[in-house]
Amino acid sequence: MNDDKITQAAQQLATDVTPERDLWSGIAAAIEAPERRRWTPMLAQAAVVLLLVGASSAITYMALKDSNSTQVIASPEMVFEQVSFGNRHKLGPAFQAVRDELAGDFELELLRLSPQTRQDIETDMGSIHAAINEMNNALEGDPENILLQKQLLRMYREELALLQRVSGLSRSVMMRNDI
Repeated sequence: MNDDKITQAAQQLATDVTPERDLWSGIAAAIEAPERRRWTPMLAQAAVVLLLVGASSAITYMALKDSNSTQVIASPEMVFEQVSFGNRHKLGPAFQAVRDELAGDFELELLRLSPQTRQDIETDMGSIHAAINEMNNALEGDPENILLQKQLLRMYREELALLQRVSGLSRSVMMRNDI
């Protein structure tokens, strides 16, 4: 479209549009209505917050004041047992069962390995047992030492892992069919 056609189309548009209903009454009412105050709701909220904080503080004070005057201290009976992870019966029946099964397989599987490999594994197992004995001796002097207890449990896990690796090692060698 060129400019002349656009101008002609614009001139044909109605310049006087009358609303379908009288809008002046709503506009006049909005102009004459009193302006709403913004501070009133905020002040009411602040008052409620102060009231809640004050009430909770008063209740807390009363509860603590009453509990201090009627404090009862109960001391439970304590049974002290010597802690020793070295005794296998202290490690639990699940550990014993797994260890006994792996130890039986360990001896059989060791016989199937070469002498050099067998000696290396026995040296490793000896080191683990020596570390377990040292930690048990140290725990006799300091039975509440958490670090020693954690290290001792880690050594028992190492023992189980070695027993399991040896058992799996000879089985995997025997089961290989890609040679």
